[in-house]
Amino acid sequence: MVTTDADVAYETQTVRTIRGMESRAVKKWETDGWELVGQNQGRVKTELTFRRPKPKSRRLLWIIGGSALALLLASVITIGTISERNAETAASAEATSAPSIEASPAPTQPSASPTMASAAPTESAAPAVAEPGSAVLTPKTNPELESIVALTDYCSPDIAAFAAAHRGETIAFPGYVGAMAPHGSAKTRYDFLIGAGDFSETSDAGPAFQFRDVNAINDLKWMGTTPDSIGVGTNLSITAKIVEYEQSSCLLLLDPVATAAR
Repeated sequence: MVTTDADVAYETQTVRTIRGMESRAVKKWETDGWELVGQNQGRVKTELTFRRPKPKSRRLLWIIGGSALALLLASVITIGTISERNAETAASAEATSAPSIEASPAPTQPSASPTMASAAPTESAAPAVAEPGSAVLTPKTNPELESIVALTDYCSPDIAAFAAAHRGETIAFPGYVGAMAPHGSAKTRYDFLIGAGDFSETSDAGPAFQFRDVNAINDLKWMGTTPDSIGVGTNLSITAKIVEYEQSSCLLLLDPVATAAR
């Protein structure tokens, strides 16, 4: 079967560059997978138009660390059964016994083998959301964030620019779990693809946020009532620090500060 342009949905991008620098700009954009389809020269600047096939839905194909991974769309994690990477052996040995010493006191730091009781938010997690004067960007208070969470192209250069300008800052927004998978060969650590807004089967606007290599209890820093399970389609309130934007995968990596079910 021959695929024609009529069968492919394209996205376009217009770039302006100083005359004489066109070849450099074309090379850069073609390296990123764009095709030059138009060129309009002005007196000082040249307008270049590029196109490329629209990315498949992030729920159909998830690029993790530069390699394609099929989404686990039916995956659900039961929060109460998750432990840290090295806790599985101890957990199975103590399944019918009383709680271990690590789990019984109210810890100031998350224990290595959390139960549902120990998954409750710790004092160290609370100030991230409630501390007065903390600079937390939200779609309502920051026009840039409001703009990028409404984008339909999660590879938009605007997302890369936002991440570079606000790296290390904290953002908060309503989101959802769009996909998840074990991190590498780990059994209790995961990569979560986070979308903006409410979960939908038909649309997925905003950046492709990602929590990478996290345990679903301690690392997500649950606030309020911890849900019994988390899976694709779970709606959340997200507070997280911007780590970086990966140009190769179009993933905007976040470090969880506080997570709440909604």
